Amino acid sequence: MTTTHTQIPTVLQRIVATKVEEVKAAREALSLEDLKAKVAAETKPRRGFAAALRAADIGIIAEIKKASPSKGIINHNFTPALFAEQYERAGASCLSVLTDRDYFQGDDTYLIQASNAASLPVLRKDFMIDTYQIYQSYLMGADCILLIMACLDDAQVRELHALSIELGMDVLIEVHTQAELERALQLPRSQHNIYGINNRDLNTFDVSLQTTLDLKNLLVEALNTDLDNKAPKPLIVTESGIHSSDDIRLMLDHDIQHFLIGEQFMKTDHPGQALQSLLAGVAADG
Repeated sequence: MTTTHTQIPTVLQRIVATKVEEVKAAREALSLEDLKAKVAAETKPRRGFAAALRAADIGIIAEIKKASPSKGIINHNFTPALFAEQYERAGASCLSVLTDRDYFQGDDTYLIQASNAASLPVLRKDFMIDTYQIYQSYLMGADCILLIMACLDDAQVRELHALSIELGMDVLIEVHTQAELERALQLPRSQHNIYGINNRDLNTFDVSLQTTLDLKNLLVEALNTDLDNKAPKPLIVTESGIHSSDDIRLMLDHDIQHFLIGEQFMKTDHPGQALQSLLAGVAADG
């Protein structure tokens, strides 16, 4: 008798499969043509996510996230609008809002609530696989969208990147490995590009800050080769695993000054205070 072994899908593969079904259902509820018409009628200006990071000595993208696949519910008193207000008062440069429902217990309305409650630019943190989602993101008021190289092929990422920029949104291009970085560097250079190095392996959910340190020099070397002296400095964001002022100081020592931080803030009842304390600790260290 022959024994067959079925490979178990990774968390990321399961998420992407769910997204395919989500987009299919959304298209049936509202056609792409009708969605585009709504987008064409939208007049709300974008807030300049990349520009806000460039203006900051330490740029914090403060995340609003209720849960995660690895930790379950992180914040039991989840109030997106309140958290957005707190983050803005505490000195965040931008916001990131999880909208994925099935795996992070997010919702599109959370982004809208956060955007209405604060003046900070907002990233739609979700798993983008289809142009339909880019139009959705614009309509809900996102200033930046996330493209995760690990769940997109080259043709997909080029299409989503081009459409996002055409609509005036900035793009956080996320990588975790050198291979993903090399693929990301094939995208057109743009002032809208932000390069995110995720210290969390989205297949295993293991975290190591060494990932940023290993990839940062390769990224800077490649970008600086292609940019003239008048071009803005490439934006690099380190994502996941930033828990303390020591972690931030480590990154600053390696010329990385932009951070996406969520869980460290969201596991408290007062995320804004947690951000304020973290920044105060960095100032004391400096």
